[in-house]
Amino acid sequence: MKKFVAALALSTAMIAAPASAQVKVEFGAESNSPAVKAFEELREEIWEWTLDNSPFLSTSIGDRRGDGKLGDLSLEAYERQIAESETFLARLNAVPRSELPADMLVDVAILKRSLSDNIASAQFDHSRYVLFTNRGGWFSGFASIPYRSPFFTKGDYESYVSRLEGFAEINQAGIARTREAVSRGLTQACEPMEGFAERIEKQIYDDAEKSPFWRPFAERPGSVSEDEWRALTDRARIALDESVFPAYQEFADFYRAEYAPKCRDGIPGLLATPRGAEYYEQRVRSYTTTDMTSDEIHNLGLSEVARIRSEMVEVAKGAGFESREAFIEHLRTDPQYYAKTPEELMMAAGALAKHIDGFMPKLFGTLPRQPYTVLPIPAATAPGNTTAYYEPGSLATGQPGIYRVNTTELDQRPLWELPALGVHEAVPGHHHQIALQQELDIHPLRANGTFFTAFVEGWGLYSERLGIEMELYDTPAKEMGRLSYEMWRATRLVVDTGLHAKGWSKQRAVDYMLDNTALTAANVDAEVNRYITNPGQALAYKIGELKIRELRERASSELGAEFDLRAFHDAVLENGSVPLDVLEQHIDRWIESVKQG
Repeated sequence: MKKFVAALALSTAMIAAPASAQVKVEFGAESNSPAVKAFEELREEIWEWTLDNSPFLSTSIGDRRGDGKLGDLSLEAYERQIAESETFLARLNAVPRSELPADMLVDVAILKRSLSDNIASAQFDHSRYVLFTNRGGWFSGFASIPYRSPFFTKGDYESYVSRLEGFAEINQAGIARTREAVSRGLTQACEPMEGFAERIEKQIYDDAEKSPFWRPFAERPGSVSEDEWRALTDRARIALDESVFPAYQEFADFYRAEYAPKCRDGIPGLLATPRGAEYYEQRVRSYTTTDMTSDEIHNLGLSEVARIRSEMVEVAKGAGFESREAFIEHLRTDPQYYAKTPEELMMAAGALAKHIDGFMPKLFGTLPRQPYTVLPIPAATAPGNTTAYYEPGSLATGQPGIYRVNTTELDQRPLWELPALGVHEAVPGHHHQIALQQELDIHPLRANGTFFTAFVEGWGLYSERLGIEMELYDTPAKEMGRLSYEMWRATRLVVDTGLHAKGWSKQRAVDYMLDNTALTAANVDAEVNRYITNPGQALAYKIGELKIRELRERASSELGAEFDLRAFHDAVLENGSVPLDVLEQHIDRWIESVKQG
């Protein structure tokens, strides 16, 4: 999934904390305890601070304080936010734990983890200066605003136009920090960044009205007068011609002249950067919300690859092929498995998504109100991008969740991947979990913050397995597609740690994934480029999925005939995104509550 990043006050580790299964959370409730009052005040301050520093988050919940703003990407703002995080953590540590109720102790634990993680990350120059991957950064996030902004009132349009006008400033701040990264030897490896400047330039148009940024001005809403509309469109055209397009060109020119000549050859992983090995271990802990080391994860990956590989052999035999490799070659090359046009691919993805919708009441007792739609990845960002991703929606801004599908390189987008892809990105995966979290009756800091990657992506991968219970994998090709996707996440444990902790070359990583998955060559190349430029993130999926499966098996074993799958799923999701240890504690309490009736 993909989220806009600009002046983030909290890292992607900041989000919801679960309530005790036996204690209803009463946010803002009066209490005579000084400790409770102190914590409630601190939590509220952190929430307001988050909104102040994250204008797109404030917009998404209908808070107007972020109107017209893009956030502050300057190094000074980053240093200020880290200093403020340190102050918040000190105040949090001063709150007497013994005087807090159980549900608040969970909130305390999550806030402490999140703040501590931000502060720990800030000890490395990588966090200060590395602001983009091969797939994007502030510039690609900005390109999504025509799709993610509300357009109901004159104020909505004024906010949008002001953001267009402000892009040059945030772009210059991003370039300044990146220039410092170059001077410190913290550039990305060369090969994953091939074609990067050209992708940036795809955002530049000679005619502003042909740009995706003009999309909101296709039709005047009734809430805006003709004179107001004329003034807004004139401002927007000037902003695009004099701010947005020149800024994209400035960044592309900077990349070609200063960055590309200094990109890293040789070992592509973090080992080749100052303090890279130490930084990677911090990334491992942050993304997995565990204390596992890179070696432990590497070995777990090898074990999972062996297990899944044996299952793939059995599916190939059942399909009448002599070997797993022969079946995979057939799946990669037979034209029957590939859409002929982008429209055919989108129609197949959309129809399957609607089919999956019909299973949701059988798997969950609680469903979100927010709908989702299925759309292609925008043409400017699709080349070299991942197969699909999810964009969160917002009831406050009138935006649905979006399951985005890549319609480029159709000969590399097999239809047999669609069942596993759809349940991961849409429902019961990312859309169901994230939309539901936004609607939970919990403190807004938990409902609307960012997310713990191990939980969010672990749930997405677990959802792929739920496709078995939906009978989605009803052909050997689709079943191999599911196993290939699970293998994809298992090989990540080996490849990501291999690249960043063991000095693997890109080719070794590519060969390992081609040998073990059924992914096409283009997908494997794109994925390895992603792992090289965004270390550690890929580890979260399998770690999270294995924990959720472990908890399901535990609950089923201990509850026997009393085990209710719908209730289990609701219990996993009812507190929003949480660290894996907090999830385990919550499910253990849920199991005990079921036993007690």
